[in-house]
This record gives sequence, structure tokens and C-alpha cells, in this order.
Amino acid sequence: MLSPQDQLTELVRTLETQQHVFATDPLLITEKLQNEDGKPIQKLHRRASRIDSNGALARVLGKIDGRIKGIMVVMSVVWCISGFLGLFTLLQANVVNFFYVLVCLLGFHTLMLAGWLVMTLLNQGRQSPSWFASFVSPSYLIRGKDDVTQAAVDLYERQLQHSGMRWYLGRFSHQLWLATLTGMLFAIIFLLIVRQYSFSWESTLLSDQALITLTQVLGWLPSMVGFGVPDNAAIVQSRLVTDAMPLSVARQWASLLIGSLLMYGIVPRVIAWAFCAFMFRRKKMRLDIKLPYYQKILNFWQRHVVDADDFTEVAAPIAPKATVSAGKKLVALLEYPSEQDNWWQKGLDANTDDNSEIENFGIVDDRDDMDRLTVYLKTHPVQVLLGIHSKALPDRGTLRKLDQIAAHAKDGLIVQLLNDESDTTDALQQKFSQQQNVRYQQWQTALSARKIGLVSTSTYTA
Repeated sequence: MLSPQDQLTELVRTLETQQHVFATDPLLITEKLQNEDGKPIQKLHRRASRIDSNGALARVLGKIDGRIKGIMVVMSVVWCISGFLGLFTLLQANVVNFFYVLVCLLGFHTLMLAGWLVMTLLNQGRQSPSWFASFVSPSYLIRGKDDVTQAAVDLYERQLQHSGMRWYLGRFSHQLWLATLTGMLFAIIFLLIVRQYSFSWESTLLSDQALITLTQVLGWLPSMVGFGVPDNAAIVQSRLVTDAMPLSVARQWASLLIGSLLMYGIVPRVIAWAFCAFMFRRKKMRLDIKLPYYQKILNFWQRHVVDADDFTEVAAPIAPKATVSAGKKLVALLEYPSEQDNWWQKGLDANTDDNSEIENFGIVDDRDDMDRLTVYLKTHPVQVLLGIHSKALPDRGTLRKLDQIAAHAKDGLIVQLLNDESDTTDALQQKFSQQQNVRYQQWQTALSARKIGLVSTSTYTA
């Protein structure tokens, strides 16, 4: 899967393409990061974290990830308990057949491990099985119809279909086997502590010498790490035992049983688990910064003049000049108040001699204001002059309001950009001039794309 930072970055990309309204405006964050140092991937991570300033996106991703990991932990505990109970049931008699118990412990496990190894060699480069993706599908783990939840679920679904997930599945299956074998190991140690067992063996086809050879071969690896192995006399003495046997001989068989479980069961599974973990880390999904969305952001951050003689500046979009009609006007402020009572006079006095036919609507901010304005525009043919403060961001929410007003204004919509008149000192003007110029150009671009006229005044200059 993607790393948590990559997941958040990719979720921001998905939501931004779906016109989602974030806690912080992505355009403003992208501009601020242009002058910051860091590798491209680091700056993309930083951008996503700042856009998700309230942590809402990270919480949804964390909830899904936590529930997937929670299922895996619960399943591991259940497998461990099942291994403990299975072996506990198997070792109820005081005299047990050593090789029968060993086959029950490691027979099916060894076949499954060999099968996994063969399938790994044959299915190189294949995708993860679809049943696993369906089993841990986030759509079953989290409920929510909002766009953030749906986008996060879709992001996890795409990760589960990645080819590297086959190693994630392999690691999880080995984890379950390790849980089972660990439960069996706990059961053996517990029962050997509280009970005394006699170990026997019996065979119709194999002779004593064949069993001696088999036992010595089986005990070679456990003996390398210090586990005891029955000698030839103890092996012959253990055939068809029906009663208590010498304690020293029983301890040799018990040591061989524990050593075999460790060396032929747990250790190979640990190696297989570690191999899958290594391959998953190596083949894990990476953030594709070659996508047009990321390339557009990176190109914006890298934009600079290399040689003034060879540089040709691309003309920035300019909004069309507003045409003021002779009919009735409706003036309104978008989201922010103005410090001047008759702010519209600077935009209208130069174009019309009749300001008496002006309806002052006030500030348009919330949904109620928009509904009230829409109802008025449906029944009154007026030209709307919308005053927009320099603090207003041309984000999606604001532009949606602008589009809605333009759609209902029967005699058209024109826009007047307003400066902050309180910034009169040289220090404040120098501090805000660059930011206002950037904002002015952003509004020029937005109005140009919508063919909305801009009232030319001396109050706001670029």
C-alpha cells in the first residue's frame, strides 16, 4: 500500500478533481510552497497536510487502515487459540504416538508452505487474488456517503488491486500460520510442564533400523541448536510403549518434538514472512508524480526565468472591460464588507449619470443570502455590480456563488475589485502589495474564463 503521506496526497488529488471544498484553499497553499525548499515529493506531502488543516482526510484514512489492521489482529488471535486448543485436544492421552503427533503438527503446514513456494515461483508479477481484496474491502468496514469517505474507499480499493499486494497477502497468510504454530508451541510447553507423557512409535512396514535412521535425520537440525535427540537404545525401547517410560527417555522425545516444531515449522514460516515483507516493501505502490495533476503543480513551483534575453513572457489572462448599462443596477458585496458606504460610485460614476436607480443589496455570504438574491433577480431585470474585496479568494465556493449570480442576472454581471483602504502606511502597502497583485491576477483569470466584465477603477491597481 501507499505510505500514509502518499495516501493523503493521493486523496487530495482525487478530491480536488471532484471539486471538493477543503478546509484550506489549495491554490493559496500551492502559491506559498513555491518559495519553500524541499524535494518535489516532500513538498507535495507538505501541500496535502496543509490543505487538510483540520485533519478530516487523515482521520478517514486512519479509520480505514485501523479497521483493516484490527481484522488481521483478531484473526491472528483466533488462529493462535485454535492451534492451542487443537493440540491440547490431541495430547489428552498419557501415551502418545510421537510420529503421529509430529505429522499432525507439521504435515499440512509443510504441504501448504511447499505449495506457497511453488505458486510464488510460477505466479511472478501477478496481481493479488480478488478474493482477498473483497475480504478486506473498505466498503464493508466503513459506512459513509460523503465524498471524502467514498474517495478514501476508492483509494484503498485501487491499492488492493496493485500487483505488489500479493506480497502483502503472503505476509498475512504466513502471519496466520505463525499464530497457529505459536498456539501449538504454547500448548506443548504447558502440557509438558503439568503432565508426564510417554512417547511411543509403531509401524507395520518400517523396521527398527529404519526408524532409527529417520529419527536421527529428523533430529539433525534441532540438535544443531541444542535440542536433545533420543539415542538408538531409546528409540528401540520406545516401540509399542503402553505404560510409563523412564523420565530421561521421555524428555529426549519431548525435546525433539519441541525442536522439530521450532526448526521445521516456526523458523521456515518466519523466513517466508520476512521474505514477503521485504518484497512488499520493494514492490509497494508508489505515488505517481508523473500524472498531469502533479506535473502541473511541480511545473508551477519550478517556474523561473533562466535567461532574460531568451525568456518570452506569456501574457496573463485579462478580464474583459465591463460595459455599464443605462438601466437599473443592483450592487452587492461578496462575502466581505466595504469600508466605504458608496463604494460602487467609483465604478459607476464614470459610466452613468444616473445613480438613483441603484438597489443596494448588502453583503452576499451564506446560503440564505444567495437564495434571497436569486429570488430577487428572477423577478427584477437588473444589472448586478458585485464588489469583491482583496481578501476574497477565488476558490471553488466563491466561484460557485459568482456563477450562480451571473446565471440569474438578466441584464448581466460586472465585477469591481476593492482594495483594503486601511493599508495606507508605506510599510503596510509594501507588505501586502505582492499578495494583492497575485490575488488581482487570480481574479483576472477567473473573470476572463467566465467572460465577466471588470470595472476599471483607480482604487485597485496591479
